[in-house]
Amino acid sequence: MPIRGDKLSMNVRVNEHLHHSVTEFQTIDIYDTEVFGRALLLDGHIQLTEMDERAYHESLVHVCGLSVPSLKRALVIGGGDGGVIRELCRYPGIERIDMVEIDAGVVTACREHLPTVSAGAFDDPRVHLHVGDAFEFVKQELEPYQLIVSDSTDVYEGEEGNLSEMLFTSTFYADVKRLLSPEGFVVTQADNLVFCPYSLEEIRGQFDAVFPLTGWYQAVVPSFGGFSGYCWASLGAKVLPELPSAPFELASLNEVTWRWGQTALAFS
Repeated sequence: MPIRGDKLSMNVRVNEHLHHSVTEFQTIDIYDTEVFGRALLLDGHIQLTEMDERAYHESLVHVCGLSVPSLKRALVIGGGDGGVIRELCRYPGIERIDMVEIDAGVVTACREHLPTVSAGAFDDPRVHLHVGDAFEFVKQELEPYQLIVSDSTDVYEGEEGNLSEMLFTSTFYADVKRLLSPEGFVVTQADNLVFCPYSLEEIRGQFDAVFPLTGWYQAVVPSFGGFSGYCWASLGAKVLPELPSAPFELASLNEVTWRWGQTALAFS
């Protein structure tokens, strides 16, 4: 299974090929594997596995989400598997979650074959799914969000017309900034920091050009080749240095992983 373009792959024993479909945007495959459980691949690239998706989604959502004093409104870009909205629905004070996913096929396939990832979040009345282009969605006049989470696919080297390419631009981030509340954060996944550190560098540069304050952190996600990088930005708010008390149980984030993720050495 390819993890990062043609740079990194791993051999995984497959028990069953559960789903295959081709939409107007991409090819969707879901496999049942011996080691990782069920795994989602888009255009042949691994996106998540049952074994470690909580490590990825908890880090993506809660490092910034728990740093917001009172999280009430959130916007999710991508995330068709439902893992991000699942984690957001756990905040007792959340009132509205807008999710913009361009490919309804991902939502359909994951709801059928990876139901534990969304865990019923698509049926939560606070979740509003918008099937369409996030680039256009963020140009609307909307109420500010305290958390904007971009859970889009990576932009792979040597692959033209990548689905997420427009979402990793300063133009897109300028529109996102307009929708961000003063105490809020925007956060995006930023690829594997060991094998592709330039992805974080590029995103951080784009964030720096638009937002007053930016930062990054990482988490251990084995199916991603060991590490997953994240980049955040704000209008001045800062990510908490220590894990605050959460109103729900965390499977992966704890005092150690929270501090390690923010203080680990950058790779060059």
